[in-house]
Amino acid sequence: MSFSDLGLVPELLRAVADKGYDAPSPIQLQAIPAVLAGRDVLAGAQTGTGKTAGFVLPILQKLASGDATRAPRALVLAPTRELAAQVAQSARDYGKYLPLRVMQVFGGVNINPQISGLRSGCDILVATPGRLLDLAQQRAVDLSGVSVLVLDEADRMLDMGFIHDIKRVIKLCPAKRQNLLFSATYSEDIRGLAERLLSNPLSIQVAPRNAPIELVEQCAYRVAKDQKRHLLVHLIRAGDWRQVLIFTRTKHGANRLTQQIEGAGIRAAAIHGNKSQAARVKALDMFKRGQITALVATEVAARGLDIKELPQVVNYELPNVPEDYVHRIGRTGRAGALGQAVSLVSADENGLLRDIERLLKRTVPVLQTPVFEAAPDAHPASERPAGNHAASHGGSRRTHPGQSSARGAAPQGGNSHGGSSHGARSGERRHWNADSRQARSQRQRSR
Repeated sequence: MSFSDLGLVPELLRAVADKGYDAPSPIQLQAIPAVLAGRDVLAGAQTGTGKTAGFVLPILQKLASGDATRAPRALVLAPTRELAAQVAQSARDYGKYLPLRVMQVFGGVNINPQISGLRSGCDILVATPGRLLDLAQQRAVDLSGVSVLVLDEADRMLDMGFIHDIKRVIKLCPAKRQNLLFSATYSEDIRGLAERLLSNPLSIQVAPRNAPIELVEQCAYRVAKDQKRHLLVHLIRAGDWRQVLIFTRTKHGANRLTQQIEGAGIRAAAIHGNKSQAARVKALDMFKRGQITALVATEVAARGLDIKELPQVVNYELPNVPEDYVHRIGRTGRAGALGQAVSLVSADENGLLRDIERLLKRTVPVLQTPVFEAAPDAHPASERPAGNHAASHGGSRRTHPGQSSARGAAPQGGNSHGGSSHGARSGERRHWNADSRQARSQRQRSR
């Protein structure tokens, strides 16, 4: 089936063709006709499967056939700045041949340009709950004309404590409206919210609850906590990774790891809630352009980043909430592309790994930890030679499972056979390839 079979107008079909899409995804196939028909929708689908187009396309078509007003007629709530910006850009891309105005508002930036923009009017408003309520309190936004309300990544908003803000926003909207809930996971909390908010909704579930993207190859390495950064640098070099998204638990940890891997000669940047919006946008843009190899992020980026054909995601630290693992690895394996998710697991994280496996109802293959060298200590960028992005190997020691190192405890082996004896870079690359084949084999056996 093609997009033309879903009843979309020529302007939208042209925009979809410009994006290179020729066939709707399963979530789009079910959601678009339902939204066009005016039904409330509760949709659960894995991240990267096209949820955004599933609600943006029909909303654009419905608004194009109505009368334009200065106040927004469709409101999309998103949990993070990055996701709000992503949804707004998608609406602009899909609606570029229609006379509709899209605006985004979120915190972390000056509120005055947003107030000015709202006065000029918009048809679709994409917002984070907190900033939207700030604007409402200043009487800068009028939600009385909202005919469609979308809660995107609704479960994440609940996890982040936005439930009271959501309720306040809902009170500002008309009682009679169309409601859409789209989410990567389909939790019991979401079902409870849906019962209170939705009227006779169409329930869409295109994948098992909290299931990871099947195109993502998952594996883990057991390694001492103080050796994680050395193993990470080794994996990036040995695998010749050009673009890797790395998740840490804390903002401080993200900053520290960024400095450490930059000290090893790998270009990196951090993105988290303490960074200004301008800094976050710049780091993400540099990452997408290939100007940096590693983007180190906290959970704030787990839902909002949309990076085309991102090949690798690394859980430098496992998340405390197992559902967040699904969102993290969902940054790769998007839109039919293959991806790889690697987790570095220290002894104190064994329980977190078991929780993740219980959620997935499968084991995450634990590979034998490869031989790796201790990376050089981080030092300020001003002290590094200009243009030198290759790490110096002088003075570092090769560490093996079971051996001590001048830079810390040795990495732990992934199984009882101990470490491998690969010495040269080419041998390390063959070892990584063998690890990948082993991961695929174990993954197939675990299904």
